[in-house]
Amino acid sequence: METKGLTSMLDFLRQEGIEDELIARIERFREDYPVAQGDESRIPVPKFKYYGRDVWRLAVTAILAGENLLLVGPKATGKNVLAENLAAVFGRPAWDVSFYLNTDASTLIGTDTFRNGEVSFRKGPVCACAEAGGFGVLDEINMAKNESLAVLHATLDFRRIIDVPGYERIRLAPATRFIATMNYGYAGTRELNEALASRFMVINMPIISGEDLEKLLLQQYPDLKPECAAQLTALFGEIRSKCESSEISTKALDLRGLLATVDLVYNGLTMREALSIAVVNKSFDEFERTLVDDIVSTRIDGRLTRADIFRAQSA
Repeated sequence: METKGLTSMLDFLRQEGIEDELIARIERFREDYPVAQGDESRIPVPKFKYYGRDVWRLAVTAILAGENLLLVGPKATGKNVLAENLAAVFGRPAWDVSFYLNTDASTLIGTDTFRNGEVSFRKGPVCACAEAGGFGVLDEINMAKNESLAVLHATLDFRRIIDVPGYERIRLAPATRFIATMNYGYAGTRELNEALASRFMVINMPIISGEDLEKLLLQQYPDLKPECAAQLTALFGEIRSKCESSEISTKALDLRGLLATVDLVYNGLTMREALSIAVVNKSFDEFERTLVDDIVSTRIDGRLTRADIFRAQSA
């Protein structure tokens, strides 16, 4: 990441109320662990920023203390956004690992491959991350098979090693951290076993507040009219309320879709068209889709266009 990008992220942390002492320790961390040439392109440049001072303080302190993180929370709480933001703030190359049914030990660690007439070891993302001192993002870790999780035990505890069968033992670089995410609400998820959970510091991700959602919208789209940001925030809050009361499923509770709505209107769609494809149509059940459409129609004027929701830019 360029110095300008780092300064921007640290200024953002100051705006969030993070103490100067913590920010100074982040800067020392970056100085102590320079990124190897060739890995700079893996340092994230976040499109969205995570808002929430208390969570930032917990996460930053845990990483500085050498701990791994487990971010737990329902949909639309910003788990992956925070993971990306943390890698950017600390200036670390990031490796993303998505767990699914066929993720096994070789997917994580690596496997034999035939190269230049001989068998050699092709590193998987966990090994590559460990050697580079990167941040490994383990997405939806509670969807993984036991075989996959077993190989992480020695990696995530005080031993900080990876035993590669038939090859050398890999020791994690000092800057290496792993940030796992989990959501109990998705199909295929399950309880995380105690042995693995004990290797993480666990942060329960809070639901984004209306104030922080408005800040996110206005930070991402500086020319968005504040009253429009307030309307979209209220819409998201009402959809969440309907989800919490079990009137609808969480399919339409899509923060990415809400943000994409603004992009779509900017690019020429009306507000109704944008909300239809970014939010409403995420509900595939016809009855539920009708309910979500009614919520949207009540809250938002569907005729709004780019000229209506953005402030006119000065020439």
